[in-house]
Amino acid sequence: MRNINYITNAVLAVAVVVLFVLHFTDRKPSLPVSENTASGEATADMPVAYINMDSLLQNFDYAKDLNEIILRREENVRASLNQQTASLESEVMDFRRKIDNNAFLTRERAEQEQQRLLKKEQELKVYENRQTQELLAEHQRLTEQLRDTLISQLRVFNQAKGFRIIFSNTARDNIILADDVYDITDELVKYLNEKYTPAPRQ
Repeated sequence: MRNINYITNAVLAVAVVVLFVLHFTDRKPSLPVSENTASGEATADMPVAYINMDSLLQNFDYAKDLNEIILRREENVRASLNQQTASLESEVMDFRRKIDNNAFLTRERAEQEQQRLLKKEQELKVYENRQTQELLAEHQRLTEQLRDTLISQLRVFNQAKGFRIIFSNTARDNIILADDVYDITDELVKYLNEKYTPAPRQ
């Protein structure tokens, strides 16, 4: 039994030595460390980059144009809703004034007017909900349109750059700390704006 233990320990010792030798002789070289890095200066050794999406969306002309489209739409909807709401409120106030002054000839006539106003109020709520849903759908469509444009342009942009991974960073949510040398936002924005041709204003 003791002989088996000796043999087992010997085999294990040989295996450890073999693994040790293999680990230090067959090891793949690590990424080169430049003299600039050793002295504290940044250098791009890895084929990765990141984009600050907040900055990109603020400076990419196409994104600004799409944002302007949705803002104009929201303003038009809000103006229409405010106008219709003000009109309804004016009619309701007029109705109450007539009730207070007994201006209606019959009770049935007053009830008809009240029903008309209630129906108009319901129609206004339906209109508001429909416009809200349409705005959300439009916003989603434009967001997808922008995303598709960014991805397709980024593929072309990256053909010359050769990055293996490009991260998206928004308010430092995804990347807590990174050297600025990996930030390609400004370069990408410049490229995107050069490729973008705005549609003629209507």
